[in-house]
Amino acid sequence: MATKPVPMKKRVAELLDARTKARLGGGAKRIEKQHAAGKMSARERIDALIDADSFQEIGLFRKNRTVTFGMDTADMPADGVVTGTATVLGRPVHIASQDFTVMGGSAGETHSKKVVEMMEAALRNGTPFVFINDSGGARVQEGIDSLSGYGQVFYANVLLSGVVPQISIIAGPCAGGAAYSPALTDFVIQTRKAHMFITGPSVIKQVTGEEVTQDALGGADTHMAVSGVNHFVADDDEQAIMIAKKLLSFLPQNNNEDAPLLEGDAEVEYDPSLHDVVPADGKQGYDVRDVIGKVVDHADFLEVQAGYAMNIVVGFARINGRTIGVVANQPMVMAGVLDINASDKGSKFIRFCNAFNIPIVTFVDVPGYMPGVTQEYGGIIRHGAKLLFAYSAATVPLVTVVLRKAYGGAYIAMACKDLGADKVFAWPTAEIAVMGAEGAASIVFRKEISTAEDPNAKREELVEAYRSTFSTPFMAASRGLVDDIIDPGARWPWRWSCWRASDCCGPPRSTASGRSEEDRDVSGRRTPGARQSAHAAH
Repeated sequence: MATKPVPMKKRVAELLDARTKARLGGGAKRIEKQHAAGKMSARERIDALIDADSFQEIGLFRKNRTVTFGMDTADMPADGVVTGTATVLGRPVHIASQDFTVMGGSAGETHSKKVVEMMEAALRNGTPFVFINDSGGARVQEGIDSLSGYGQVFYANVLLSGVVPQISIIAGPCAGGAAYSPALTDFVIQTRKAHMFITGPSVIKQVTGEEVTQDALGGADTHMAVSGVNHFVADDDEQAIMIAKKLLSFLPQNNNEDAPLLEGDAEVEYDPSLHDVVPADGKQGYDVRDVIGKVVDHADFLEVQAGYAMNIVVGFARINGRTIGVVANQPMVMAGVLDINASDKGSKFIRFCNAFNIPIVTFVDVPGYMPGVTQEYGGIIRHGAKLLFAYSAATVPLVTVVLRKAYGGAYIAMACKDLGADKVFAWPTAEIAVMGAEGAASIVFRKEISTAEDPNAKREELVEAYRSTFSTPFMAASRGLVDDIIDPGARWPWRWSCWRASDCCGPPRSTASGRSEEDRDVSGRRTPGARQSAHAAH
């Protein structure tokens, strides 16, 4: 007797029931446990990030194939990671969100394959990839298969680097090999509930005898202020999602597109307050962010790594509605001097902007490189060279504004004309010289000072003579190293130059970044699909 076919209505009902069950992940009790810990579930994080009703899940019914150690009977919906596509602010993204309610979000073979498939789809389609991390690490029950999965994720991270933006949100534990994937992405947003480290406190105590807490070792504040691993710190999941959305709003979809063009300031009016924001006294500090806020659209500046290497400021803003990258010395911290960490921070940001067609505006007020044995032993030579390399290799428009001090090798490193800056402007307070007038006069006029009847008076006279000759923007302008000396209140000259830089600066200056000509289209931009790595050069 033939079996009676199951009616479609019943099949659909069974499907809907299976979907509902799978979408609960580890179940209502485990989700409540997440909430009790101050954390969202994997799907709640996705819903908070995306435009309403735009998520198309892929791989809901995927399962692992491991049968050892009870894995054949384990209930692991979606294998502990939610993957799919959606839109954020109207633009497509690919997303992976680890589900801690399913085996602690541990990564096994299928889990990692789902993540990699999203990354590969992001690469093919030219969309950003957002990875929300909340995982106990490699799934030990799957042995080497879980390690292989990690390797595939890392490899995909590198393939995507410099082609599509990659954003990692660390919303829970991220330990061992799992920590390397975020480190290979462009931006890391870590919540204060999360911890990230290669080896945890217990292992460290066992091996080295050192005692350290999870927060002190791998907390968000540690990775901002000390290690520089993360780029943003969020109080909770909600804030982390808001930061990610804000960041995406500044970025292009891929390295072959421009960032979204938004409405800029309707008018650029003369602003006399800019006359006072930078003190004429070179020994007096100020917050360079006050300058940035006054000259970008709507005073809207998204600072990156705000708590790390604070002697340099980097971040995103807009001029006339167009995204720019901002790099600025911070006189309020260590007088704005360049050191190892500042060089690394600045060069990495510059290379990201270069990879994604984002013009760079550099504000210069730098007395030099940080002296000291620690800096020399730490490799300030090779780290400082990264900044030189990043600017020299950049093919995006470069606009430089010298605010005050621009001394020695640090002047060169901060996007001077000789490193390929397209436009260099100087404020009347600019001092462009090998060193400050006091130091220079002591060297140049040593004999005159020592033999003078009144050495102190003679020194002051010669210091002023050196300052009036060399420590002014007019000498640099006379040599063509400064394009114009501008009234700070008249913001339009350099704003306009930044806006028009793509037209006035000509084609990309070089392919010194190490990419071959085959990887570039007629505009000089590198194409999605080719294997690039902007991150590797950081």
